[in-house]
Amino acid sequence: MEIMGMFQVLPRLVVFDLDYTLWPFYCECLSKRDMPSLYPHAKGILYALKDKGIDIAIASRSPTSDIANTFLEKLGLKSLLVAQEIFSSWTHKTDHFQKIKQRTGVPYTEMLFFDDEDRNINAVSKMGVTSILVDDGVNLEAFRQGLSKFSQNRSSLERNKQRWRNFSQQSSSSQEL
Repeated sequence: MEIMGMFQVLPRLVVFDLDYTLWPFYCECLSKRDMPSLYPHAKGILYALKDKGIDIAIASRSPTSDIANTFLEKLGLKSLLVAQEIFSSWTHKTDHFQKIKQRTGVPYTEMLFFDDEDRNINAVSKMGVTSILVDDGVNLEAFRQGLSKFSQNRSSLERNKQRWRNFSQQSSSSQEL
């Protein structure tokens, strides 16, 4: 919670990958009977977001959505999620994000995304989502980096909107002359 207090602008929705982002394994390598575990900071980050009123979603290309869903249930995380898109795909998660946006109504520019695969980060960033690559799961440092980058992106977006408004006003006044 302290980390979030450092930033004036926060995302409306934070989206996480599962495998090697929230937990340290591939779902397809385990069975539903196994008891999963999260990376050490993951649960605290998820609950801090929820306490702050920030929505949480999952975007995973896991080929075993049944196992992923079972693990989310076992870990008590299902109730924290406003959306979960877990399906195998060749689109580097762009389909996942289109569905999340459709379900939540949150614009891409108001989302923050964590994933362990560069190709997903690159593809989703092009949609306007602030995206952070995690090396060894989501942790407090990656979370801080994500909030910082999100805040910078939102500030530049607001500056550009203001420049456009000023330009539009100048253009319409010069046309009146």
